[in-house]
Amino acid sequence: MNNWIKRNGGHLIVAAIFLVLTYAYFLNPIMQGKILYQGDVLQAKAMQKEIMDVKEKTGQAPLWTNQMFGGMPSYQIWAKYGKNVTTYVIDVLKTVFPNPVDTVLLYLFGAYFLFCTLKLKPWLAAAGAIAFAFSSYNFIYIEAGHANQAYAIAFFAPIVGSIIMTLRGRYLFGSALTALFLAMEIRSNHVQMTYYLLLAIAILVCIELYHAIKAGATRPFLKAIAYLFAGTIIAVLVNAGSLWTTYEYSKYTIRGKPNLKSETTAASTGLTKDYAYNWSESPTEIFTFFIPNAYGGGGATTLGEDSKVTKALIDKGIDPGQALQLSTQIPLYWGNKPSTAGPWYFGAVVFFLFVLGLIIVKNRIKWWLLGAALLSIFLSFGKNLPFISDLFFDYFPMYNKFRAVESTLVIAALCFPILAFLALNEVFENPDKAYIWAKTKLAFYISGGLTLLMIVLPGIILSFKSPEHQNLISMLTQAFRGDTAMANSVAGALVEDRQTLERQDAIRTFIFIALAFGLTWIVIKQKISPAFAAIAFMGIVLIDMWSVDKRYLKDENFVSADVINQAYVPRELDEFIMRDKDPDFRVMDLSLQDPFHDSRSSYFYKTVGGFHPARLRRFDEIVENQFSKSVNHDVLDMLNTKYIITTDPKTGTANMQANPTACGHAWFVKSVKYVNGPDQEMVAISSFDPKNEVMVDESFKKIVEAKPLGYDANATITLTSYTPEHLTYQTGSTANQVAVFSEIYYDKGWTMLIDGVEQPYYRANYILRAATIPVGNHKVEFIFHPASYYTGENISLAGSVLLVLALGGAAYSEWKKKQPQKA
Repeated sequence: MNNWIKRNGGHLIVAAIFLVLTYAYFLNPIMQGKILYQGDVLQAKAMQKEIMDVKEKTGQAPLWTNQMFGGMPSYQIWAKYGKNVTTYVIDVLKTVFPNPVDTVLLYLFGAYFLFCTLKLKPWLAAAGAIAFAFSSYNFIYIEAGHANQAYAIAFFAPIVGSIIMTLRGRYLFGSALTALFLAMEIRSNHVQMTYYLLLAIAILVCIELYHAIKAGATRPFLKAIAYLFAGTIIAVLVNAGSLWTTYEYSKYTIRGKPNLKSETTAASTGLTKDYAYNWSESPTEIFTFFIPNAYGGGGATTLGEDSKVTKALIDKGIDPGQALQLSTQIPLYWGNKPSTAGPWYFGAVVFFLFVLGLIIVKNRIKWWLLGAALLSIFLSFGKNLPFISDLFFDYFPMYNKFRAVESTLVIAALCFPILAFLALNEVFENPDKAYIWAKTKLAFYISGGLTLLMIVLPGIILSFKSPEHQNLISMLTQAFRGDTAMANSVAGALVEDRQTLERQDAIRTFIFIALAFGLTWIVIKQKISPAFAAIAFMGIVLIDMWSVDKRYLKDENFVSADVINQAYVPRELDEFIMRDKDPDFRVMDLSLQDPFHDSRSSYFYKTVGGFHPARLRRFDEIVENQFSKSVNHDVLDMLNTKYIITTDPKTGTANMQANPTACGHAWFVKSVKYVNGPDQEMVAISSFDPKNEVMVDESFKKIVEAKPLGYDANATITLTSYTPEHLTYQTGSTANQVAVFSEIYYDKGWTMLIDGVEQPYYRANYILRAATIPVGNHKVEFIFHPASYYTGENISLAGSVLLVLALGGAAYSEWKKKQPQKA
């Protein structure tokens, strides 16, 4: 035991430092019992309301929820996946460590593992881990509530480390760890992040293949690939439940193929380019990699009383208090994106060392890091570099299913600190100090010189004017009652304020670059020990990154639990609606600014609207064609919209009115009208009588007319039991009739039973379910039991067993290698 502690003492000290740093960052909120106020988490709370209510009542979370968009699978909202072993690993982490301590620790330990795999000594590896972990967007994602995205990013580094370990000959151990970390990555459930990582890994494998062929060492390379393939298969099997449901469901969402010919585009199996490219990085925005406020910062950056804008407003006779208030409302960010939470800041020290790494690192991994970083940067430009972005969007599988292309920069955020600290390791290890010193000076001239230029003459490269600058002047002119001179004065002051912010941060960056350069000189001259130098680098990196992160994820982002609990306070009209004992009706809340991108009302009752980035495509098409220009009351009726909330245009207060024409849970119709394809069906429901007629695609005609149809005006159909994934109806009729159900059609899991026997049902009115109900009294049930989940879960269990066996076998093999050989 003592020998083990002695051998691993450095790692244990680093682990303790990581724990202390992480808890120190969040010390005040933790001590005060506060929790992080995250916008996306609050949205998710409303999205999950019915799921969690049922889970609390029955102990089992449903796989379908009617809380939003009329109803949708809950896979991408919340699902347990209880047979996936990594579910319990994540549960343990979240139980032991408070949010977001667990996420930051994963960042740190994952990156530390990678740097140790790259043969960096513990102190240097720790410094590199801090540089990666404290990259600004890693913390911005936490602040925004992108918990799954942050978790996925946290496993980037250990996956890369495990792959490199396997490629370097530790086949069993490396591939077993690859299986573990990749399984955790997939379980994080952010396919977009995983996809970007796989793009980077593909570049790494290609470079390794090239060098294997060049060195005549294809056999060990192929052996490593075989082991990695096996590890990947295990990771996929472990997550079979989530992957299968996601794959199946995605084809029917807005990331799938459009149903309407009028909406079919070149990207007919994914998002539109306008939507996907909306958050495209401006090419010169890469200056924020080392000057955080080069583009005005983000939403957390505001002007103060000493700003040029405030002074300009005061000079024009506006009250100082009002002037300050107005200045804080003017956006400082001036890039092409609609808005931003903050900059992609990789660090001033990291930037200097990255430039040095491009010059002195000889390891072939440099070319992977450079290639992956450049690709991620080019792809982040989106609409600003279409000849590359369009190539991926149009031809690379799945790429067009992801929005916010700036997110590709997560790969650059990984590559920059890796190359930076490989460079510093080279400074420590290379005996040719004269060569290293010459190249260090060159790196300083490049990074420091560019920073000096951004201090002295930033206007040469940056304009500090957003694409909407003229619109801003027009808005200011209107606000100032036609005073164009005043509007131009304030707009000009805003440009000066943005330039001041950039210059202040550029000075800050130059100071850190100079400190890093000076410390590197001390290392080269061997005036301090390598361990002390590594600790010194750790210190300046931490100060650099910590101070910027605190601009975005700060103590003020944490609130008491009471504030979170009070986030959803019902209005008087909400309380009235919630007193309705009907278990299954919907509400259309038009008082929201955008009812189809806001889930707040869904916290209280089932809604026609809501928020989800992977909502069903057919429902989205209903929104675009029946609700975007004007509200189609017929469609509201067929969705059993029992209450409609509007806003009084004069007072701005919300009003509620009952909808007496809502069709109810289910109803028999007098006539069936057949349409030929989705386009005709969409036109048909634009104006029809949903209570008496139903629109059915001709492809279902044989099912509809399997029995002769009649009509009984006195027939009844009543909902007798409701849970989100099991609805029961009682019918009574003297004729075979078509019944329409105010439930969303999704045939990947829903089964209809009549008196316990499965019977066919079909799609009607574009998005609803309908069925031909035979004469007599019957019990009709709709049960949601998707094979993709239940069969996938059994596969996950088998994969989990394989993963545990692989890790156990790998650990035993490593232990055996370390045992002394008997004579």
